[in-house]
Amino acid sequence: MHRRCLAWITPGASEAHTSGCYFATVVRILSVEPALPDYPHDQREITDQLVDGLATDDTMAEVIRRIHRSTGVDTRHLVMPIEQYRGIESFTQANTLFREHALALSATAVTGALAKAGIAASEVDYLFFTTVTGVGAPSLDVELVTQLGFRTDVVRVPSFGLGCVAGASAIARVADYLRGHPRAIGLVVSVELCSLTIQWDDPSMANIVGTGLFGDGAAAVVMVGQDSPHTGGIRVTASRSAVYPESSEAIGWRIGSTGFRLMLSPAVPNLIDQHLAGDIDALLGDNGLERADIGSWIAHPGGPRVLEAFSEALDLAPADLAMSWQVMGEVGNLSSSAVLHVLARCLERPSGHKALLFALGPGVSVEIVLLEWP
Repeated sequence: MHRRCLAWITPGASEAHTSGCYFATVVRILSVEPALPDYPHDQREITDQLVDGLATDDTMAEVIRRIHRSTGVDTRHLVMPIEQYRGIESFTQANTLFREHALALSATAVTGALAKAGIAASEVDYLFFTTVTGVGAPSLDVELVTQLGFRTDVVRVPSFGLGCVAGASAIARVADYLRGHPRAIGLVVSVELCSLTIQWDDPSMANIVGTGLFGDGAAAVVMVGQDSPHTGGIRVTASRSAVYPESSEAIGWRIGSTGFRLMLSPAVPNLIDQHLAGDIDALLGDNGLERADIGSWIAHPGGPRVLEAFSEALDLAPADLAMSWQVMGEVGNLSSSAVLHVLARCLERPSGHKALLFALGPGVSVEIVLLEWP
């Protein structure tokens, strides 16, 4: 196995700590399965319910409606009928609902992904499970292992805290494992029930924006190492991680007695503008590529300002992020699952096609993954 790892400072971002790795060993994505819950709601219907529960006066009601109209979201899928959310009175109740609904939704995604890849649950060697909208110990993946028939010696890595970046980070970390275990089969599982984090007593702009943007969903990705007998798939060629100092208050949760209160700073587009292009160009340069060599840009649909900032930072045409805009409009921002829903719509590409999958989340952290269709 030929391996080359670099650690450097992003050009023009002297305080950022970043790392990038290129491996000649082949790792492939065999299947991607997105999953959505059973209750789709028009954005206007959701807004009406939230105005009724959040607005303290007519001015605030109009602010909520204006912000929700500007998100670019048309529909979101929820794990419960919208009218039932007003009955959630505690974090304990919300988290109990999370474990119930998240298990069912993630099982749907896993079952579909394994079926598409022609792989049984008992063949999976490595399970990376991520969520940032519910907590538990043991983590929810233990119940998946029992319910779906995984082996008792499956390697489990449950993740909490990566947030929206976790879909991209999970692919990169599973790829790292498979390069060291070339006969192994890896599985990414992401499930996010953002609707259950609603804070009815929070009048902040972050909460208003979040209630207009985030939806519920899950996704699973099956990956294999170089020596797997399973054929086909998309190559995971390289990845790069970055954490930007002095940005820890920009995205994330403030966790308290009522659950998860959203932190969402208007500084996020500025961070993208300052750092993202340098990190992407560094990863591409280390692999002998330029932006012009990338045929698809698989971006996390974090919101209209985030997608606009991606386009501006990378000098992309509107069509380059069309799939991300489409996913955001149809299902909203699904946190860690969102970029995997975009990937699921980009699987059919010609031989030699190259794509960059990227997302950002709390930290502020960024993960960039280089993909190639063999």
